[in-house]
Amino acid sequence: MKFVDQIRIQSLAGDGGNGCVSFRREKFVPRGGPDGGDGGHGGSVILRADIHTDNLVTLYYESIVRGKRGEHGRGKDQIGRSAEDTIIPVPTGTIIYRLPQEFEPHGPDADDFLPPGETSAPRAKPDIATLEALADLSEPGQEFVLCKGGRGGKGNAHFKSSLNRAPRQSQKGEKGESGWFLLELRTIAFAGLVGYPNAGKSTLLTRISAAHPRVASYPFTTLNPVVGVVELDGYHRVTVADIPGLIEGAHENKGLGHEFLRHIVRCKLLLFVVDMAGSEGRNPIEDLQMLRRELDLYDPTLSDRPWAVIANKMDLPEAADHLKAFKQKFRKIEILPISAEHREGIDSVRELLSRLSAEDRANAIQEPTTEET
Repeated sequence: MKFVDQIRIQSLAGDGGNGCVSFRREKFVPRGGPDGGDGGHGGSVILRADIHTDNLVTLYYESIVRGKRGEHGRGKDQIGRSAEDTIIPVPTGTIIYRLPQEFEPHGPDADDFLPPGETSAPRAKPDIATLEALADLSEPGQEFVLCKGGRGGKGNAHFKSSLNRAPRQSQKGEKGESGWFLLELRTIAFAGLVGYPNAGKSTLLTRISAAHPRVASYPFTTLNPVVGVVELDGYHRVTVADIPGLIEGAHENKGLGHEFLRHIVRCKLLLFVVDMAGSEGRNPIEDLQMLRRELDLYDPTLSDRPWAVIANKMDLPEAADHLKAFKQKFRKIEILPISAEHREGIDSVRELLSRLSAEDRANAIQEPTTEET
């Protein structure tokens, strides 16, 4: 299935129904007066964070979201039915931006309205850093009204008075709100596995969780973030995201670049998976230094996150010598030697996740108490 974590959509809320012009006409009821009912309200377009949705692929195939129109009012003071809201499930972690007019893309039939031989100019791609976020759906069940439905118009019964006993005016329903929006998904996970292609991140995730990312012996086998749930002692669990392999220059959008760096921003813990054997012809120390540099250039706040190193591929003969030099270079950093392929050292990764998640829960409990005092 196609993975979509950024998409532009058009939203059109439903219009309100029109008010009715009607007069009561019944036998033995002369001059019954106006009895036109009000129109119903139009349906709003609402985005709801859903834990069962993991990407924006649904909106990729249906990028125009329309709300339903309210019913028109009828005679005998009958009020039109208000339309139900259109609720769109989106992944937890979706950020919503409104697109300025200059970034609104043309519709598929835009060229049909131009003179023969002329085509519409392509719209510029917006820079997210310049856009203001309308909402961040970071909690399951959280909702945001993307476009509000229009109010229904009033029927002529509202306009009667002692001077105007037979009003023939009514209100039309209000237009629903509309606009173009940019939706961006940033994966929410407690820990993120960061490393070069073929460092063993996907294999590690399969060992500590029930996730099944694609595993192969060539680079860039993982083309989208995969989140696994790790079961810990004490009926606790944490989520771990396998971030696709980064390369030098990723902060400048080289390789997969910004396509997946955005998913690291929400992780509370960064686990750098390093090929300690240098099986791809690279130096493990230089690998870690480059990865740290790329994250800092993309978002300086990532340097302040807790982090540890998972020294993978310790089953290969060159790994032991590289590990000694690695520990001498990074004396204060927690390093976990493992072999994900042979399931060696996996328990130490679970223990690390258990310990740091317990500290995170303790800090979350203490923070409200500190604010109250």
